Amino acid sequence: MRKRKRFYEAYIKRPLDFLCALGGIVVLSPVLLATAGLVKIKLGSPVIFKQERPGLNEKIFTLYKFRTMTDEKDEKGNLLPDEVRLTKFGKWLRSTSLDELPELFNILKGDMAIVGPRPLLVKYLDRYNEQQKHRHDVRPGITGYAQIHGRNTVNWEKRFELDVWYTEHVSFKRDMRILSRTVKIVLGKEGISSETSETMEEFMGTDYKKKL
Repeated sequence: MRKRKRFYEAYIKRPLDFLCALGGIVVLSPVLLATAGLVKIKLGSPVIFKQERPGLNEKIFTLYKFRTMTDEKDEKGNLLPDEVRLTKFGKWLRSTSLDELPELFNILKGDMAIVGPRPLLVKYLDRYNEQQKHRHDVRPGITGYAQIHGRNTVNWEKRFELDVWYTEHVSFKRDMRILSRTVKIVLGKEGISSETSETMEEFMGTDYKKKL
């Protein structure tokens, strides 16, 4: 059972996230519009990528991001691997984190927070062990504790360990540190790809390799 929420998490974090997201949308509206225009020119429609993701208490919501991949398919009509569909422009969007800006609207809706574990794929829900499931004890975030400790370069097990640790140590001071460190990482374009892939490899479950 998760311990009782502290005052900041229970009463301050959500209203503060809402106000920051609203302010961010207003201030960054020119950037949002310009990025949307570039995506339309470079990749076509739809400009916004939508996908179901699990959030707080594993509740499913629709995540919004700027599109970074093409819809190229093989002769059988199956989408080509992410590495093939991820364009040079898409890589740039990811390296600058501009593709994440539409998630500000997810924060307004209450689906996400500014800081929290990143929302992953729905199909991973059945692959988590009991400890890893606790990453859903808080709202997912645009950035998180795992993102400032390696981003996509750390393995899944370490990433989930960091995510769960954050859920047990939520505080205003820690959120500010994570945001400050995130800015430095984004500007330095650190940890965008994993060691073996342009995008993070699929999570098959902690015990998957042991079964091979």
